[in-house]
Amino acid sequence: MAEAALAVLGGARFKRKPSRSGATHRTGAAVRRDSIEAGTFEDAFFSRPGKGETDRIYKRAAALSAGRANLRARIAHEEREPTPREAAILRFSRNTLAVLEALLRIARVQAGRVYPTLEYLAETVGIGRRTVIRALALLTELGFVLAQRRFKRVEIDGVGPRYKQTSNAYRMLMPAWIEAHLPRWLRPAPLPADVVQQEAERIEQTAAMLSSLSRREYALATVDGPLAKVLARLGAAIDAKESECQPDPQPLLDSYIISSERLGLAGQGVRA
Repeated sequence: MAEAALAVLGGARFKRKPSRSGATHRTGAAVRRDSIEAGTFEDAFFSRPGKGETDRIYKRAAALSAGRANLRARIAHEEREPTPREAAILRFSRNTLAVLEALLRIARVQAGRVYPTLEYLAETVGIGRRTVIRALALLTELGFVLAQRRFKRVEIDGVGPRYKQTSNAYRMLMPAWIEAHLPRWLRPAPLPADVVQQEAERIEQTAAMLSSLSRREYALATVDGPLAKVLARLGAAIDAKESECQPDPQPLLDSYIISSERLGLAGQGVRA
């Protein structure tokens, strides 16, 4: 009976419950797509905010949220549909701003290392978990937040390592496009014309200088670190190969005077 039972169980197929992303993990754990193991990438992902950086991000985000009424009126006056970005700005509610403020506060206190749980954000801001998820999705869409999913290992006796989803890692950014939607007093002052002209000339001179360098010199001038040394060696090898003498050199016709009266190299004055 035992052998018969094992035979029946051996031919049985057990269906695993799919994960939220729709793919079944080989261990059966619910690990979402594009997740990275916690502790393997955070040092390169997180960035310590500069002095006053979190305050500047919040002020511009608050001005963007406060200007929704003016944006809606302008769209109605122009009798058109909002662009995808304008539609996202119109959804930038006070709850979304509060979630961003909570993330910025964590970044300021923890030197840019931000990985709170959804439950923590919901309790801190005083809103529901689903509202937090929608706010984070909107902040990511607008470019204020860069999010990375994470998973961690869970040891289970007798089975081996398992994996489960853990809190996301977040990094706050200042979107480049936001200046066009801010009030005039929040926009940076335009540069003087002479400064713009000097910068254009500097860029042109730099490009001309780089074009005159060899491949080895170009690599050393434009790349830093160990990669620069590798590219410099490769460039030096290419330069040396191109500078070798050709096996079948062509005569320098311009250096001869082809005439019925004068022969020899130019300037020697040798007559026939």
